[in-house]
Formats: sequence, C-alpha cells, structure tokens
Amino acid sequence: MQANVTGFNPTFAYNTLPPDWPGNFWLHWLIFTIILIAFIIATVIMFIWFERRLIGRFQIRLGPNRVGPFGLFQAIADVVKILTKEDIVPQKADKVVFWLAPLVALVPVLMVFAVVPLQSGAILVDLDIGILYVLALSSIVSIGIFMAGWGSNNKYSIIGAMRDVAQLISYEIPLVLSIVGVVLLTGSLSLSEIVRAQNIPFILLQPIGFFVFFIGSLAEINRCPFDLVEAESEIIAGYNIEFSGSKFAAFFLAEYSEAVLLSALTATLFLGGWSGPLLPPFLWLLIKMFAVFALIVWIRSTLPRFRIDQMMAFAWKFLLPLALINLLLTSLQIVFWPEASSWIIVLLSFAIGITLILVWSKSFKPGGNKVGI
Repeated sequence: MQANVTGFNPTFAYNTLPPDWPGNFWLHWLIFTIILIAFIIATVIMFIWFERRLIGRFQIRLGPNRVGPFGLFQAIADVVKILTKEDIVPQKADKVVFWLAPLVALVPVLMVFAVVPLQSGAILVDLDIGILYVLALSSIVSIGIFMAGWGSNNKYSIIGAMRDVAQLISYEIPLVLSIVGVVLLTGSLSLSEIVRAQNIPFILLQPIGFFVFFIGSLAEINRCPFDLVEAESEIIAGYNIEFSGSKFAAFFLAEYSEAVLLSALTATLFLGGWSGPLLPPFLWLLIKMFAVFALIVWIRSTLPRFRIDQMMAFAWKFLLPLALINLLLTSLQIVFWPEASSWIIVLLSFAIGITLILVWSKSFKPGGNKVGI
C-alpha cells in the first residue's frame, strides 16, 4: 500500500535517458559497465583525498598537500605504491581461501552498483526487486572478510573476521527494518521508483528510519566507531594483517567502494537521489554523496571506537527497538491516516523521533566492564 505523499517536487528541465539507451541491450550493458567502473574508481580516489583533507581540518592540520595541486594526486601515488609492493603469502595459510578472499570481498560491492540509478534512466539494470538485490549481495562481503581471517591462519585475523560476522548478524536486522519503512511509503522495491516517489525527501518523513539505516550501515561497512574488525590498538590490523600488494589493494578498494555505495544508497533512499533544481541530475547525486561521506568522516574524527560488547548491545537494545517502532508508526500512518499532509507528518516524525532517541539513550546501558572478542 502506497502513502499519499504530497508536496513540492524539485524537478529539473533535463531529458531522462530511455531504459534501453542507446537502443541495444549488449551495447547498453557494455557502456554502463564501463561508466560504473570509471565512476567507482574516480569516486573512491576523490573520497580518499576528501577524507584525508577533512580529517586534517578536524585535527588542525593541512592533510595531503604535496603531490599534485591540493594533494589531489596523493591517492594515485598510494595506489602505485601498494601495487608495487611484494605479494607475500604465509607459508601455513590456506592458499585457495587466501587467494579468493579479496575477490569475494570486492566483486559483490561492485555488482551492487548495477541497480543504483545515477539519474533517471542512467542505470545498468532497473530491477523491480532492487532493494532485495542490494541487501543480498552486500551481505556476501562479510564472507570474503571471514575467508581472509580463516585463510590467513593468524589469531588476530580470525578474531577480526569473527567480529565482522557478529556485526553483520547484529546490524543487518535493524538496517533491513529501516528500509521497509521507505518501501511502505513508495510501494516499490525499485531504487528508481523510490527516487521518483520522493516529492519530499524521505529523511523528513522517516527521520528514525534514516538514523537507524545510517548507523547500521556504518557497522555493516566497518566504519568508525564500529571498526572493530581491524582495530589496530587491539588486533593490529584484523582480518587483513597477512595481506600485501594487490590483495591488500583489493580489500582497500572494497572498503572505500562500500563507503561510496553507502553514500549513494543514503542519497537514493532518503535524500531524493538525483532530484534537485537547476543543476544536472548526476551532479545533484554527487553533491548528496559527498555530503553523506562528510558526515561519515565527521563521525570518524569525533567518536571513539566501541568495545565489542557495547557494539552488540547498541544493535540489539537500541537500534532494533527503534527500527520496530519506526515500522509500526509508518504502518499506522499509511493504514489509518493516508491523506494526511506531508508537512504534518514531517513535524510529527521529527517530534517522535527526537523524543524516542533522547528517552531511549537515557535508559540504554551499552554494557558492563566485561570485554569479549
């Protein structure tokens, strides 16, 4: 059932691409595959530079500023350095698992971008079950991380891998429930249809859902304060401690590709995707992605790392109840108050969301003094 969401629609005067552009299936597949690969690599390089510069500002320093103008070529120099390092395989490692782990961690992330719309019609394949496709493939990344920990035959690696599996199981549930609220408002699992349905960005109609989705996604991609899988102060580098050269580069690319994916999905599900006035649609999507990533970097620069018991308690005792309450409120609004003004829903959603988060945070206890794996 679809909610009656009314309000100002920030449309633009740019033509949309037909779904099968340029008219041939295989040519469409080839062109958009090349575009997506170039987009991912270019955005990853920009995100690396942007994160280092922004963290430098937070820490009252300059950040990279030597290689190229404003340090723009620093990330490229790092890529060359990593790829030219010696590729070392531990003698007692499980060779097959060790070699496959980087691919299993990287390839699913790249495949998810196939259903992410860059603008109306600019998409590799517009699946009617796009959300399910995203959730299914993104979960496979944890298998690659666990394979890396197991195949390395290293106690620190396996501890990091076990932590990742625990995070996946704990945070996947509230994350999926937060997306269900968006699906209820839209009446579709297609990411393109979700963008078109946002006459008002869903961050205004679903503030609790956005909060749960964003925090849960940080845990899913192992970003601070949930970066326990490679906590250098505890387990040196976690699951990737034995990897070097091109294999380490694959894990590094997967990590930042996940950050790009999180930014794109957040912009698509809650910020209106490519929608916006005056500027070209693709540029609007990029602006929103960089805004989301700036928030990720801000959190990394501000908050300390959770303990493992605090991380687990935060998922089950805080995020999961919030996600269930948000799903209940969204369902009640759609069933009993479908004709309500969107702006009334916005005010009520923010009032309820802020109240719930404040009340829940006062009563929530993240855990005792016992520290587990």
